[in-house]
Amino acid sequence: MALISCIYLDQTRNAGGTIPHDTELYVDVPRTRLPIVYHPIYNITFMGMEKLHPFDAGKWGKVVRFLKEEQFVTDENMVPALEASEEDLKVAHTKSYLSSLKWSAIVAGITEIPPLMFLPNCLVQRRVLRPLRTQTGGTIMAGKLAIERGWAINIGGGFHHCSGDEGGGFCAYADITLAIKFLFERVEGVATATIIDLDAHQGNGHERDFLGDRRVFIMDVYNCHIYPRDRIAKRAIRRNVELDWGTQDAEYLRKVELHTEGVLNEMRPDIVVYNAGTDVLDGDPLGGLAISPQGIIVRDEIVFRAVRGRGIPILMVTSGGYQKMTARIIADSILNLHHKGLIGSCSGAYINITIQTHYA
Repeated sequence: MALISCIYLDQTRNAGGTIPHDTELYVDVPRTRLPIVYHPIYNITFMGMEKLHPFDAGKWGKVVRFLKEEQFVTDENMVPALEASEEDLKVAHTKSYLSSLKWSAIVAGITEIPPLMFLPNCLVQRRVLRPLRTQTGGTIMAGKLAIERGWAINIGGGFHHCSGDEGGGFCAYADITLAIKFLFERVEGVATATIIDLDAHQGNGHERDFLGDRRVFIMDVYNCHIYPRDRIAKRAIRRNVELDWGTQDAEYLRKVELHTEGVLNEMRPDIVVYNAGTDVLDGDPLGGLAISPQGIIVRDEIVFRAVRGRGIPILMVTSGGYQKMTARIIADSILNLHHKGLIGSCSGAYINITIQTHYA
């Protein structure tokens, strides 16, 4: 595997001729830390209201707890996520959309937690949106880390239903779009990306954002009978794999392997963003598929083996998953990737990548 060395420039312009805004998200990370990004703020707890949505709003902390119990991570060897600022968010989001989030009723609709509409927006910002902004910052940070180290995992993120001008499905910020746009804007030599979206739902947010953008190749494997069934966004999918109700391991893993290999053979991207939703799990109340825990672990291994075997950097986000056992499965999958040598310390030749930044 190649070890990637990044060179930082100041007062430089990106490929579009503009100077990137100042950001705290592209920070130097010591090599004593794994490229695994997390912050306890990820977990949403607010007077029990988070329980009104089937999403386990504390699953990210549970994943980290399981990884700590297995002595794979510690607070000292993970990368603490930083909250995305408004200027960071404007890289993908319209000003009008970000302004709309100052209305609690809008946030209630996006998160599908109706009682939020009755709360002061300052509370909604602090207890709901700040955790989501921090997860979004974590995905952007993990994008840079993936380029530097060859792989990175944000324990949160994967808000694939949010586009630059519209949120939905518990997704308020377009972290996948943002991570890719940050890379295009700031990293010389990163000009193409592939999104492999294996959440049970269609990733209509990033699809709308990259509709018509040939730099981004989107592969989406999803249950075609459930939310969002977005026909406009579907036009952005260049490898569309629709699944039926109750799809099980054998068919699912065959399709994942076939199409992952096919996508990477068709176009070699500069980075792969892997949306590793676990709502494909059998019994998930929203996914409608029937994949076993071991099937999810094998799925993640298939993707990492295909991508890392080609020397392509990969960023993984955890996305959807609506059962209590989801956190355990995510942790077991990460541990399996480590045991199989697909994540861990990098070694080998250096590849020089120029990251463009601007300092006032």
